[in-house]
Amino acid sequence: MIKRNIPNFLTCMNLLCGCIGIVFAFHGNLVWTAYMVGIACVFDFLDGFVARLLKVHSEIGKQLDSLADMVTFGVVPGVVMFHLLEQSFNFELFKKYWEVPESFNAIWYDTNRFDWVPYLAFLIPIFSAVRLAKFNIDTRQTNSFIGLPTPANSILICSIPLILYFGDEVGNYFIQAKMFNFSMEKNPLQIWDMYHSGWPEFRSISTLLFFDRYFLITLTLICSYLLVAELPLFALKFKNFTWVDNKIRYVFLALSLALLIIFQYVGIPFIIVLYIIISVINNMLNGRQRITNN
Repeated sequence: MIKRNIPNFLTCMNLLCGCIGIVFAFHGNLVWTAYMVGIACVFDFLDGFVARLLKVHSEIGKQLDSLADMVTFGVVPGVVMFHLLEQSFNFELFKKYWEVPESFNAIWYDTNRFDWVPYLAFLIPIFSAVRLAKFNIDTRQTNSFIGLPTPANSILICSIPLILYFGDEVGNYFIQAKMFNFSMEKNPLQIWDMYHSGWPEFRSISTLLFFDRYFLITLTLICSYLLVAELPLFALKFKNFTWVDNKIRYVFLALSLALLIIFQYVGIPFIIVLYIIISVINNMLNGRQRITNN
C-alpha cells in the first residue's frame, strides 16, 4: 500500500509547490514563485520515474498528476504573466514621461483603457487545461508529447522574473510588483526621484524586452498555441540509461547544462527553444528513416 502511493505523494508535493508559488505571486515575489516551479518540476519528474521504477501505475495517479500540473504548470505561469503584463504598462508610462516630471503625477493613472490587457495572461491556464485533457485521452502520447508540455511552458514563463531580478538593478525593482505598486500609489513622483539617476539602466536588453507589452502579449499567444499544437516532442522519460535508447535526451541535457553555465538564468528560454528545435530535427530524421526503410 505504501509503495503504491509513493508516486502519488510526490505528485502532491508538486501540487503543494504550485500552491505556495501562487501565494508568493500574491505577495509580488515572483522570484520565489519561479523557484517553487523549479522544485515542482523535480517532483513532477520523480513521480513518473518512481512509478516506472516501482512498477506501480494507477489511473488515480494519472488523474492526480494532471490536476497537480494544472495548478503548478497552468495557473502559476498565468499568474506570473499577469503580473508581468501589469508591470509592462507601469514601465512604459514611466519611460514615456521621463522627460516631463511636471505632468507625471497627472498621467500616471491614465491606464484604465488598458486594464483588460493583463487578463490575456489567463489564456495560458485555459490552453494548459486543454493540453492536459488531450494528453489524458491521446494514446499517441505514451512515450512522447504532442504539443509543448505544461512544465516546459511554465519554466519558460517563470524564467523571466529570474532574468529580470538577477539581470539588472532596475529590473530587480520592477519585478517586485507589490512593493512597486504600493510606492506608485503613495507617490508617483517619489518613484521618479528614485530612478532619475539610473535612466541608463533602463536600456538593458532584458528590461526593455521583458517589460515590453507587445512582446509579452505575443509570447502569451505563442505559448498558448504551442501547448495544443500538433507538434511531436520527445519526452524526458528514461526507461533505462543506455546511450542507444536515450541519445537524444543525453544530447539535450548536455547542451542545456552548457547553456546554463554560459548564460545562467538567461539560458533557460534558450533551453526551451532548443528542446523544440531538437524535437523537430529528430522528427525529420525519423521521417526520412521510415521512408528509407519502406
